[in-house]
Amino acid sequence: MDLANLLTLLQAPMYFTWKMTLMMAAGGVLIYLAIVKDYEPLLLLPIGFGAILTNLPLTGIAGEEGLFGLLYRYGIQTELFPLLLFIGLGAMTDFGPLLENPRMALLGAAGHIGIFSTLIFALVLGFSISEAASIGAIGTMDGPTVIYVTSKLAPHMLAPIAVAAYSYMSLVPIIQPPIMRLLTTDEERKVRMSYTQKVVPKTTRVLFPIIVAIVVSLLAPVASPMIATLMFGNLMRESGVVDRLSRAAQNEIANVTTLFLGLTIGATMTGENFVRLDTFLIFVLGLCAFVLDMGGGVLFGKLLYVLSGKKFNPLLGAAGISAFPMSARVVQRMGQQYDFENFLLMHALGANTAGQLGSVMAGGILLALVKGTI
Repeated sequence: MDLANLLTLLQAPMYFTWKMTLMMAAGGVLIYLAIVKDYEPLLLLPIGFGAILTNLPLTGIAGEEGLFGLLYRYGIQTELFPLLLFIGLGAMTDFGPLLENPRMALLGAAGHIGIFSTLIFALVLGFSISEAASIGAIGTMDGPTVIYVTSKLAPHMLAPIAVAAYSYMSLVPIIQPPIMRLLTTDEERKVRMSYTQKVVPKTTRVLFPIIVAIVVSLLAPVASPMIATLMFGNLMRESGVVDRLSRAAQNEIANVTTLFLGLTIGATMTGENFVRLDTFLIFVLGLCAFVLDMGGGVLFGKLLYVLSGKKFNPLLGAAGISAFPMSARVVQRMGQQYDFENFLLMHALGANTAGQLGSVMAGGILLALVKGTI
């Protein structure tokens, strides 16, 4: 055993504490939710397992030279893991429904009001501006964006923020319907919207990621790594000439990165750092961000309903978030509960892809705002 490993073991806890035991139990709950309830299993399973391992005494696995320490140093501190996920996410996303119906971009903007409202709430509760911005990022409803923003602004809060974000993302089908019912009427939910599929030229599909990457990078340079990797993944998809790379980004690269990212997040869930009042407040504020995002989208949809002469279905506003394509499917399902022949899916997908793009831009705005105030 070399000196570095010996020092790591000596620095590791020598016995169980109640906080370590509690976090191991929390890891077991995450594994249960992943396996039994099928809640975001790709991330909750490795996060839960990592939480159990990191709280074992004497292993040194979470030390600087341990497995988790190395993954954190080279994957999170270098921002490599979230950026690799952005490439895969871009390769998976079809922006066609948004290009067919550009007005849905408005819903993608309205569906992120919770980010900045939550930032203000967090400041009132005493969090620093960097911490508040990281908590507000939960409202992007986009895992890679949350991790990227938090790793740059408040890395000490990465575990609770990431776990809150992915936990609530898995609960979108449960959280979203009550909000839609509360804010809309039966008449509004039954509005039918005609859909005529438009052929989006390949040239448009190819130019879209290039133009977006350039414009956003110029407007918010600090967001350039996020938008550039997302749009590069989409360019590979739409170009049609690098199918092997596109498939690898969607599958092998995304899967391996997700695996290591989940373990690394779980490894930061140590008892001493996680079992705190701040963690409880983060979960409460994260839920507020989700609810406000969805509510803001639906209320904006109601405004379009009025402006369109009651020809726009406000349920579509709930899809203006980044939970793609889960949120769009929830909107379609609810629309058909009130009118079986009402088909909102393609409209909802347009709003949902706008929300995906909007989440990255919102993350860039958060970084720009904080960098300008520190």
